[in-house]
Amino acid sequence: MAWHGLESCSWTNVEQELTYDQGDEMVTVQPILDIKSEGRGFCFGFYCRYLRDECLLAVVIYHPINFLSIESPELVWSANRNDPVRVNATLQLTGGGDLILKDADGKFVWSTNTTGKSVSGLKLTEAGDVVLFDANNATVWQSFDHPTDALLQGQKMVSAGKKLTASLATDNRTEGMLSLSVTNEALVAYVESNPPQFYYRLEGSDTDTKGKTKQNYILLGNENLDVIIHGAEQNHPDSRISIPANLSAQFIKLGPDGHLRAYGWKDYDWEAADLLTDWLSFPNHLSDVDDCQYPLVCGKYGICSERQCSCPPPSPDGTNYFRPVDDNLPSHGCYATKPIACGSSQYHHLLELQHVCYFAFSSDISSTNVENCKQACLNNCSCKAAVFKYTDDPLHGDCCLLSEVFSLMTADRDDINSFTFLKVAVSPIDIQKKKGHARVILVSSLAAFFGVFIFMTTCFFLFRKKKDSIEFEEDYLDQVSGMPTRFSFQDLKSTTQNFSCKLGEGGFGSVYEGTLSNGAKVAVKHLEGLAQVKKSFSAEVETIGSIHHVNLVRLIGFCAEKSHRLLVYEYMCNGSLDKWIFHKNQHLSLGWESRRKIILDIAKGLAYLHEECRQKIFHLDIKPQNILLDEHLNAKVSDFGLSKLIDKDQSQVVTTMRGTPGYLAPEWLSSVITEKVDVYSFGVVLLEILCGRRNVDRSQPEEDLHLLGIFRRKANEGQVLDMVDKNSEDMQGHGAEVMELMKVAAWCLQNDYATRPSMSVVVKALEGLVDIEGDLDYNFSFSPLARGIAHKVAAAATPIMPSALSGPR
Repeated sequence: MAWHGLESCSWTNVEQELTYDQGDEMVTVQPILDIKSEGRGFCFGFYCRYLRDECLLAVVIYHPINFLSIESPELVWSANRNDPVRVNATLQLTGGGDLILKDADGKFVWSTNTTGKSVSGLKLTEAGDVVLFDANNATVWQSFDHPTDALLQGQKMVSAGKKLTASLATDNRTEGMLSLSVTNEALVAYVESNPPQFYYRLEGSDTDTKGKTKQNYILLGNENLDVIIHGAEQNHPDSRISIPANLSAQFIKLGPDGHLRAYGWKDYDWEAADLLTDWLSFPNHLSDVDDCQYPLVCGKYGICSERQCSCPPPSPDGTNYFRPVDDNLPSHGCYATKPIACGSSQYHHLLELQHVCYFAFSSDISSTNVENCKQACLNNCSCKAAVFKYTDDPLHGDCCLLSEVFSLMTADRDDINSFTFLKVAVSPIDIQKKKGHARVILVSSLAAFFGVFIFMTTCFFLFRKKKDSIEFEEDYLDQVSGMPTRFSFQDLKSTTQNFSCKLGEGGFGSVYEGTLSNGAKVAVKHLEGLAQVKKSFSAEVETIGSIHHVNLVRLIGFCAEKSHRLLVYEYMCNGSLDKWIFHKNQHLSLGWESRRKIILDIAKGLAYLHEECRQKIFHLDIKPQNILLDEHLNAKVSDFGLSKLIDKDQSQVVTTMRGTPGYLAPEWLSSVITEKVDVYSFGVVLLEILCGRRNVDRSQPEEDLHLLGIFRRKANEGQVLDMVDKNSEDMQGHGAEVMELMKVAAWCLQNDYATRPSMSVVVKALEGLVDIEGDLDYNFSFSPLARGIAHKVAAAATPIMPSALSGPR
């Protein structure tokens, strides 16, 4: 990191760089300014997570006595939460008075926009406020005016467009969907849908004692330590959310779960009090918030009941319209098995939920009845659910139409009179079957009276049967567990602008860049061919459609329409790993930390496939072309077209050879394989990443043609370090660390698959939690599998499938 500033900046007692453990990785705080006051300390600087290679310009609060011993100094403000920078980013206070943050490549990221405002310097106050000041020490800009997800003691947030916005997750500081703000009437907490859906409201007063409109604000007081909603002095007293007397609150924060908590230092750690649930004081609040009233407590469409999450039950006819996003994590919500499309409104129905209500209610239609409310939702394409409430007469109530459905909850109070209806899509195949059945009966009756039409009737019946069979095959994919969205072919033509921007090309089709209606970029894989494409398509849908992991490319949806087979993935802007490690381009060079992070990402993805899914999943085609990188160079495993699902109790499986020559384990010659074939392929890829060359490079002399052959020779000569990528000075400078990963690669490449580690052990080895096996055999088997014989064997069994998703970006 680098800092450049004016000479008149207020430099205080700056500490040395601080590194501490934050759960699954190390976090480093590199101070620019540091200040201590009684009972607390603040640091303004770069907050970096090195395994992710991302840094925030931030303010951190800590306890000054035992700063080095606490586990998690709390981040209370950040300038670039939505756009982290990499290591070696720069912060500069220019002569023009602007504080500018640039990424390591010089890209502009953030600034205070104070150019021309006569800034003389920068300081960090005892309250934790980052301040730009002029020659008269007057404040020109301050971080207190731009809160993120927290308020510090004495910080005021007024009703002028300011708000607290929770992070997306505890380990992801990006802005999420939950916010808290102050209006002229109240303090409100809500989810930022369109329109917003409110889950908490604390009334203030919009006029003072003289009848003039006033400006409310929220303040964490310095003396009474209450969160105050300012009101008029006499008739409208301040509304307060009280904080426990035994908690010396230093700051309040809106968490990713929507809870507003106060944090105070106690017994060498931060203690929290939940303000919206446990510590309410009023006169003007409407209601407190129990655990099930938070919008995302059970994810979208999830039903919360006594802190337990579940999906909406099946319809009376047994149809299951909703399934959990992750069977092991019910709180992640549910998805519709048959997505709603505006162009198919004739197939929309409403599923009534008994004894279920919603956390938010804003009347869209007043003085109506339940049938009118239901019909209004069916007639409105954007309506996803309808909630009808009434007091005494069910013929006169209010109707709320929801365009987005978050967590629902069971209604266990007698005073709640409401009906909740979820819009669902009935499969056309079900309707077609009913129509087809009626047609068959009619034709059979006519045939009894008109024998002359027997032949025509028989032909018609066979034609309908064939058509229904095709439709049934397409409809089957709607039933695949975890499948997100089904697109029509016309939708994807529009998304890709008629397939005009090709990202890559493989043996079974091409990949195109597209943009969904919500602005999200996607990669659309258009498969071409007959039987093998159908088999590959089904394998990929059934495999990745039911799993969710940060190191696996996310399948957003699919299209199975007549002869068209397409898959829609999240867009990975940095393309496939091969172009970063094989192309000798200075702009695409990866340093040691980035390569180490990528290796760990791949290992975690494979460990999840092998051990954490309901069925074991063998990928069977691990290679750099099937590893994709996002904007932060996070690695994700892709292309499951050759994968195989194995029951948990199976240790091995017999299958035909599949994969890519050069990455195939020796046991493929027997066709009896275990998950260790992926471990072997991972070892080859690990070696390629460290050496910066392909495992088979025909541009090299015969003795250096095979990377595993070089590895064997150099290991016997004790010169393995000679193999490290010579085009990277950073890699050369981390020789000792690289050598350790070379040992991991050798462990994965053992000829006897039983001596190879599992991927979960590999992850622990990479993290330094287990020792690497010492007695390793470096006589690796790379022939004939890396040469043409294997190519012929594989081709005879099943065509080699290049990664169509990981072509050039």
